[in-house]
Amino acid sequence: MTAYLIRRIGQTFITLLAMSVLVFVGVYMVGNPVDVMISATATPAERQQIITSLGLDQPVWTQYWNFLLNALSGNLGNSFLYNQPALQLIFARVPATLELAFSALFIALVVGIPLGVWAGLKPRNKSSRGIMALSILGFSLPTFWIGLMMIMLFSVYLGWLPASGRGDTVNVLGVQLSIFTLDGLSHIALPALNLALFKISLVIRLTRAGVIEALQMDYVRFARAKGLSEARIVFVHVLKNTLIPLITVIGLELGSLIAFAVVTETIFAWPGMGKLIIDAIGVLDRPVILAYLLITVLMFMVINLVVDILYTMVDPRVRVVGGSE
Repeated sequence: MTAYLIRRIGQTFITLLAMSVLVFVGVYMVGNPVDVMISATATPAERQQIITSLGLDQPVWTQYWNFLLNALSGNLGNSFLYNQPALQLIFARVPATLELAFSALFIALVVGIPLGVWAGLKPRNKSSRGIMALSILGFSLPTFWIGLMMIMLFSVYLGWLPASGRGDTVNVLGVQLSIFTLDGLSHIALPALNLALFKISLVIRLTRAGVIEALQMDYVRFARAKGLSEARIVFVHVLKNTLIPLITVIGLELGSLIAFAVVTETIFAWPGMGKLIIDAIGVLDRPVILAYLLITVLMFMVINLVVDILYTMVDPRVRVVGGSE
């Protein structure tokens, strides 16, 4: 296990290095942030002063080398827009994004797994066909359109839920969270549901396929021959084996929820990392863009490692020994 963890940590550093090179060069080629930041009436001297202060007058390889040296000490540079450390800006928004992502994942699992199990146990039932039809809608409808429709229905017409913002928060172990207040729950309900709809459809279809496959296995037939109750067969034998592929997908989908919550956060003005990166891209704020993408890649790598370890807990046939899986 130790050798495996060391190898995965090494892979993470290599991935982060490659990602930093690609993103740095890509952002450098897009345009000059000075053109966005300064007024059109600025004098050439003022323009040159800003370029020099930001280090943009140096060759790109020098800029990257300086960035890399600073990154090794935990400094990813100061935001061009906010004049604050990029990591500080990102970490200030991380709790809101994680709160939204985990809330959406919770909704997807609580709704998707029972519906998927029901659709798998009774695939020819009309209700099961209705569930699968709704899951197709979840895949097909664009997230931004659903979000706008939710705002129109629940906020504008019915007035049940707020359309934007995070609401009241409480301090939990030094982190501001909104899910522990009624006002916060009312604010997170719409964006979390909007972000969860696609994942609900995915969980339903994966669970249904796993249940149908597990019901055809010999161990299920043997359990029925022994006279075990249907509930025990479903929860102990069928559902446990269905969770193995589900854990893989859910782990990866959690990473995508964190990384690609940009649309939902923008529509509902949710103060997370997604909204911050949209603002940073608009002004070519390179330090914030780099910090966001590197942290996102790191999250993906950590989530994948946790998923691999969870394999050993769910399926005893899977073991991580030494440097191999």
